[in-house]
Amino acid sequence: MSLDHYVTLGRSGLRVSPLCLGAMTFGEDLGWGSSVEESQRILDRYIELGGNFIDTANFYTKSHSEKIIGDHIGRHAARRERLVIATKFSGNLYPGDPNGGGSGRKSIIAACENSLRRLQTDYIDLYWLHNWDVHTPIDETMAALEDLVRAGKVRYLGVSDTPAWKIVEANMLARFRGWSAFIGLQIEYSLLERTVEQELVPMALEHGLGITPWSPLKSGALSGKYTRSNVGQTKGDRGAFLQPYLNEKTFTLVDALEAIARAHESTVARVALSWVQSRPGVSSTIIGARRIAQLEDNVRAFDVKLTAEELARLDALTKPTFGFPQNMQPVFPSIHNGGTTVNGVHAPTSGFGLEKGDKPY
Repeated sequence: MSLDHYVTLGRSGLRVSPLCLGAMTFGEDLGWGSSVEESQRILDRYIELGGNFIDTANFYTKSHSEKIIGDHIGRHAARRERLVIATKFSGNLYPGDPNGGGSGRKSIIAACENSLRRLQTDYIDLYWLHNWDVHTPIDETMAALEDLVRAGKVRYLGVSDTPAWKIVEANMLARFRGWSAFIGLQIEYSLLERTVEQELVPMALEHGLGITPWSPLKSGALSGKYTRSNVGQTKGDRGAFLQPYLNEKTFTLVDALEAIARAHESTVARVALSWVQSRPGVSSTIIGARRIAQLEDNVRAFDVKLTAEELARLDALTKPTFGFPQNMQPVFPSIHNGGTTVNGVHAPTSGFGLEKGDKPY
């Protein structure tokens, strides 16, 4: 597989690369990130390798990320039309303005117009709700997004960082009313962040949303850069995100990743990315490269084909503990169809069923 072995995103006909280029690091406005020139080089190399899926947001690097993409790609129609450009709304760029962010109609329409201006394009291919706004009814949000789709300013819709039950409510509402529904789900997902497997991943599988994981290397904790020997000596760009995970659990996992990487003549980062790409429902994994070298390394994750034994080893090291009711699911087959095999799963009798000679009341 490679960047030009495209996949359809969820239950849609939108073709995207299996690795998406995340542009959160484009621009140095926050004191870290890629310079304009390096961002342009990263974009060019990603496209040269066959990549077509670029993800940003209205307030990444104080909106500079969108402008960098617009200056380099958006103003050139022949380049722009070959790409899937995704951006997000919800983030507030205007402190003190209660309507500057969130998911209300006023905010969404203004955010879309400003993103179109910065990206220098007439339309957004995939418009993500960045995170759930508890103060706005979801029908207002979906109605406003449908208006943008009908106006030709947005092609597809996606949702990020939102509870599973709210996403289902939004999509059922949209489908019953004949509106556009969310086709993609953007969530944090990595070997160190698997709690999404309790609700969000099963929801996406059931309802046909293509999963696009963000932070698949857990802010660099799974990049191979941080080890027991150098902890405290190496400074990362995302200290607040990274530091809580530089602990024994992570280092034990990195040890396992290093062993697997050696067997494949590869790197820790590529193995960690390969694991994410192998997960059910994952369409396109977002990689955030601050330098060309990082992009080149991450793309070679395609070369890593993990064995069933290796996957099982990583799964055992990081298996999440689910709460109610998922923690009861192992006993449900016995309750439902104990003593039989259904879809290849055999379950013993529960002990509550009738035994020989018993009569039902």
